[in-house]
Amino acid sequence: MSRPLRRQRKALATRARIFVVVPLGLLVGVLFRAQVLRSSDWLLQSEENRLRSLVVPAPRGIIRDRAGRVLADNIPGYSISLVPDQPDSMLSTLGRLREHLELPDARLEELTRQIQGRPPRPILVSVDAPFDAVAALEERRSGFPRLLIQSRPKRRYPARELGAHVIGYVGEINEAELESGDFDGAEPGWIVGRSGVEATYESMLQGRPGTRYVEVDARGRIVGSFGGVGGVAEDPGTDIDLNLDLELMEWIHNIFPEGMNGSVVALDVETGGVLALYSAPSFDPNVFAGVVSTEEWNRLATDSESPLYHRAVMGKYPPGSAWKLATAAIALELGVVAPGDRMQIPCRGTFAYGNRIARCWDADGHGSLDLAGAIQHSCNVYFYQLGLRIGLERLLELGNRMGFGDQCGIDLPREVGGTFPEDVGFWQRRYNYEALEGEVLSLAIGQGPNDQTPLKMAQFLVAIARDGSAPAPTLYSEAPAREGWRLNIPPEHLAYIREGIHRVTRPGGTAHLSSLEHFDLLGKTGTAESGGGRPNHAWFIGIAGPRGGAAEIVVVALVEFGGSGSGVAAPLVAKTADYYLRGVHGIPRDTIQTLREYLMAGRNTAWATLRPAG
Repeated sequence: MSRPLRRQRKALATRARIFVVVPLGLLVGVLFRAQVLRSSDWLLQSEENRLRSLVVPAPRGIIRDRAGRVLADNIPGYSISLVPDQPDSMLSTLGRLREHLELPDARLEELTRQIQGRPPRPILVSVDAPFDAVAALEERRSGFPRLLIQSRPKRRYPARELGAHVIGYVGEINEAELESGDFDGAEPGWIVGRSGVEATYESMLQGRPGTRYVEVDARGRIVGSFGGVGGVAEDPGTDIDLNLDLELMEWIHNIFPEGMNGSVVALDVETGGVLALYSAPSFDPNVFAGVVSTEEWNRLATDSESPLYHRAVMGKYPPGSAWKLATAAIALELGVVAPGDRMQIPCRGTFAYGNRIARCWDADGHGSLDLAGAIQHSCNVYFYQLGLRIGLERLLELGNRMGFGDQCGIDLPREVGGTFPEDVGFWQRRYNYEALEGEVLSLAIGQGPNDQTPLKMAQFLVAIARDGSAPAPTLYSEAPAREGWRLNIPPEHLAYIREGIHRVTRPGGTAHLSSLEHFDLLGKTGTAESGGGRPNHAWFIGIAGPRGGAAEIVVVALVEFGGSGSGVAAPLVAKTADYYLRGVHGIPRDTIQTLREYLMAGRNTAWATLRPAG
């Protein structure tokens, strides 16, 4: 073979070797990169294909009263979810689920919307599945391969109706709330506070959810739990202790007039802490612990008695004669009356102003009275004249400065402020007529365009019981103290107002039959017009404490259409204060508490007649 031919063959062989070796080298490099260098990436992707991360709900914090009695805690419950799949398959599974699990039409429509949105996470079907339904589905596990059943904390309210308005209730977060950003880190299926303390302190009570993993097959069906990858443990929410006294709430519930609506508020004089915040009628918040049915919600929402309505902080009523204390405080602050002053015109049952005849509740009249006597007898004629001395503009100015048009600042959602004219132009804006000076007659006795909540009247009375200042009412025991308002009245004038309301429960006072054996009760009745030809609203606002000692508790009672402040509301306040103070001072409690009850039971009433008249 010639030399050129040999060189030609050698070159061809070299090119062939290069053609084979280079691709093989590249192939080896690719395999090395895939099998060695990127092995962890492929392992992670493999794990992701066979594992699904699930949110583990954290137990909400426990809510307790001042003595440690539980108002809200958690019990074991069950949730049912669907692992994501094709929408048609998930909808089919939902249809079959209804054979074993009750799903109202409204809930089914909501779940259908979520499924059609192709969610990347499991769809929460029920947050409170009955045990019977869970057992039936577990027995048919093979027929529901994408079904996930988890143990989940369920909210429980041992106090039931007693704490419903104050503690509130929880519910599943909705789409609008998820999009609002108000709930940091929230995901579908979260249970959040809807009202009351549950809503106010949501960030403390919620806690931090954890994570766990389940193993799925190639078709995404759950085949079991997986322990090879460490999850994240849930962090329970913070427990909360309230100033509320559950025993006192139970007592109020027992003595509140059966079949009547209204509210009782009790505040600690020193701190402004809320000892009781009772509203009747009420509801059982446990029905909201899961997904409340549309039928149940509609039943509560359309109930003519409005059980969802928190009358203590949302109900506004004409304060009636209870507001005469505010008129007295304003007059003393302005210096238009001295404690011993008597009005120019004594009470003869009526008072003439222009072409108007204004009446006193006592047609026979009360004669000539000083301020304390006018408070004791609740004399309208005295306060008509006192209102005219103050003047309409100044009464509005100081009434607003005292905060009668504002909220109290309690740590609860949806508190409403009172209705009180901002200025003289109020009548033109609201009623399309110009206010004349005579409007002050109605305002001075708590009628006219003046509506207040029971909580606002309680806060005002705390200021009277103290040094003229009143802190914002607080439920949470560790909430920072905040001043609600301050009356610019000398201590001796405040003492004179207190003397006036002390006379109310002494012989000759409008609420003498509600006086107590062991404690001083100072108070003011109020019988406020309700309109529509219905009975008047019954008010009583009271301060109580040890005989001759400092005031310790303020109690306000409002009974809708109760008729008589002295006959209906005053005994409520007296019995509430007596129950609480007996517990504080170690005196055995008794169902016979007021002077009226002592007389009816035939007991010795010397304690009521031996007291100084003051």
